[in-house]
Amino acid sequence: MPRKKRPDQKVIHVVFGPGGGRYQPAPAATEGGAQGEAQVAPADRAEALTDVFTKEEIRRLLGLSDSRLRTLDKGGVVSPSARRRGRRAYDFSDLIALRAAKALLDRKVRLRDVSRAIALLRAELPRLKSPLSELRILSDGRRVVVQGAQGKYEPLTGQMLLDLEVKDLKKDIVRILRPSAGRQRAKTAYDLYLRASELDEDPATMDEAQALYEQAIELDPWLAIAHTNLGNIAFRRDQTERAEDCYRKALGIDDHQPEAQYNLGYLMLERGQPELSIDYFLGALEADPRFSDAYFNLAMAYEQTGQPDKARPLWQSYIALEPQGTWTEIARRHL
Repeated sequence: MPRKKRPDQKVIHVVFGPGGGRYQPAPAATEGGAQGEAQVAPADRAEALTDVFTKEEIRRLLGLSDSRLRTLDKGGVVSPSARRRGRRAYDFSDLIALRAAKALLDRKVRLRDVSRAIALLRAELPRLKSPLSELRILSDGRRVVVQGAQGKYEPLTGQMLLDLEVKDLKKDIVRILRPSAGRQRAKTAYDLYLRASELDEDPATMDEAQALYEQAIELDPWLAIAHTNLGNIAFRRDQTERAEDCYRKALGIDDHQPEAQYNLGYLMLERGQPELSIDYFLGALEADPRFSDAYFNLAMAYEQTGQPDKARPLWQSYIALEPQGTWTEIARRHL
C-alpha cells in the first residue's frame, strides 16, 4: 500500500483576505522589531470595552425593553449604578447582572428567585479576579445557582437548561457596540497568527506557537485558520481527538476552508475509515481545485474502498500538478 502524505511533512498555512492564498514566510525584520514578531501597539492590547453603558446600548446589546429595565430597577433586582454625562447608566457588573436576569426570566424563573440569584451574583463579583472567565450562572428552570471563586450557591437538581458563560459578554459588546474596536482586535489576532505561523513547525518553538494561536483565538474567535493550525500542532503530538475538534471548529466558522477539510479527511484515513474521508477531500478540492495533496489522498481513499475507476483521474490530476517527485512516481504506478 503506498504511503500517505502526512500533514506534518507538508504543513499548509493559508492567508485570507487581500493577497490571500497559501502562506509564505514573512519578509525580513522591519525597523523596530525582530523577524517574525507581530508589532502590536500597546493600545491594541487593551480590552475594547467601555465600562459604562447607556440604556440604549443595553437595549441593543441584550434586547431588553424599557419596561423590563424599569421593572428590574424598581424591583431592586438590577439598577443603574453609574452615571454617564449626568444620567444614570450601567457599569460592567450591572451588565453581567442584567444578562443573567434576562436569561433567567426567559426561562420563566420567578422574579423573586431572579432577585435572589442576582444578589448572590453581586456578592460574588468582588471576590473574582477574572469574572469573565470564573463566573457562571446556572438554572434548571426551578432553582438558580451562582458558581464562582468560592464554589456553587444553591443546590442543583436535574439537567442544566441554562449555563450562561459571562465571558461571552465581551465578544457581544465588541460585535454589537464597538465594531471598530472589533476590527482592531481582529487585526491584532491576525498579527499573532502570522507570528505563530513562523514558529509552529519547529518542535523547539511549538509551545510558543500554540500559545500565540490561543491568544489570537481569544481576541478573534472567528479566525478559522488559527483553529486549523492549532489542530496541526495537536496532530504532531498524536493528540488526534483534539486535532479533530480544532478542525471541526475551523469548519464551523468557514465551512469551505480547504486545509481543515483536507486534514479531517486525512485523519479518517489514518483511522482506517477511508469511506468517511472521501467527502472531506472532495470538499477540499471544491474549495481549492489546485490542492494536489487532496487529489493524492482522495485517490488513495477510492483505492481503499474498491473504486479504482474513480481514483484513476485523480492520480492523473495529481501528476499534472506535481510532475516530479516520489509521490508522483507512486501515482504513476496506479495508472
